[in-house]
Amino acid sequence: MEFIQNIKQKFGIVGYDYALHRALEKAIQVAPTDISVLVLGESGVGKEFIPKIIHQFSSRKHHSYIAVNCGAIPEGTIDSELFGHEKGSFTGATSMRKGYFEGANGGTIFLDEVGELPLTTQVRLLRVLESGEFIKVGSSKIQKTNIRIVAATNLNMIESIQKGKFREDLYYRLNTVQINVPSLRFRKDDIKLLFKKFSNDFAEKYHMPSITLTQESLKYLENYSWPGNIRQLKNLTEQISVVEKNREVSVEKLKEYIPENVPSISCSYSKNETFFQGLSRERDFLYKILFDMKKNLNNLKNITFQLIKNHENTRFIEKNQELMEKVFGKMIHNNINNSIFQLEETPNPLSSSSDDLDYEEVEDNSSKLSNDLSSFSLQKKEIEFIQKTLKKNNGKRRKTAKELGISERTLYRKIKQYGL
Repeated sequence: MEFIQNIKQKFGIVGYDYALHRALEKAIQVAPTDISVLVLGESGVGKEFIPKIIHQFSSRKHHSYIAVNCGAIPEGTIDSELFGHEKGSFTGATSMRKGYFEGANGGTIFLDEVGELPLTTQVRLLRVLESGEFIKVGSSKIQKTNIRIVAATNLNMIESIQKGKFREDLYYRLNTVQINVPSLRFRKDDIKLLFKKFSNDFAEKYHMPSITLTQESLKYLENYSWPGNIRQLKNLTEQISVVEKNREVSVEKLKEYIPENVPSISCSYSKNETFFQGLSRERDFLYKILFDMKKNLNNLKNITFQLIKNHENTRFIEKNQELMEKVFGKMIHNNINNSIFQLEETPNPLSSSSDDLDYEEVEDNSSKLSNDLSSFSLQKKEIEFIQKTLKKNNGKRRKTAKELGISERTLYRKIKQYGL
């Protein structure tokens, strides 16, 4: 927690919301790697801090960091901006130009509003992500770049894919790790802190006393929907600081700046945000399952080595029965017994008089057993996950299939296969 607090102070981030801390923790965890990151959140929530944190705590921090607003560059020049162009490649290209991907070689590039990229540019970007290769506009020479990409968008990417506006393969390449930045309306306890910070900043900037809120006006701000999020709150604070002579702002005065029942331009995003947050929770859950399975398989591997080396297999199994059933369940334990006894009945190096067992042979047998157990464990988790989702959706297969990300036909087959 102290480390997170230091990060917030360094980058000027204000707030104690859990979802905000979770986003910062994820950014710090993925920073040392080179995997791509997709930052999701409404406009004005402060998504631009995440790539800065990732770059600062990565091995690329001594190289370039370039932020590109993809939505602000005209479609006709976006390829030239990102990948560069050769002299004479188009009208106005009077000289050769390096693009951002060439200029930021070795560093990090932040593609803000990546959902606004034209489809032709998306193809070029996909190639960079897959192989690190790109071609300048007007050139046929392939160039290499070593770059880390962090992208951000306020769009519903799944909806953009369905409408044919964004490539599905590029989405999954960018979305190796997803970080969700919460909206201000879900951070009510942070509104007071943010207002105070902005008030003090503008008081110092304009050499005037800082403005304060009454209890009623603070409550009014906390209950407001904030379609423009933190950016809107900052602009509101600056406006009031400059215009109002009375430094204590009443609720009546606030209503002059933000009237009641203002329709939120981002209301449609709330469902999308819930959807993405749900995906993130499910992904964290699956990661936990996989880590637990890896730990269990490592324990099983150690037990298997001892079983194969031990001549008294039956006695050893009975001795460790409680542990094995606790870690892997009775069915897996029975599979282990059957596998060991089959090994004893089948002629193999174990039946020789030699006391020492070749490591490669042990590794081969244990790998087969581990693969069988891994397959069984994954199947068991899959059954539990399907049952949980079916129950959540009251047995409705269409909703269940949509939430699981599979077709209804596949879901029906699995229900029939597992007898659910």
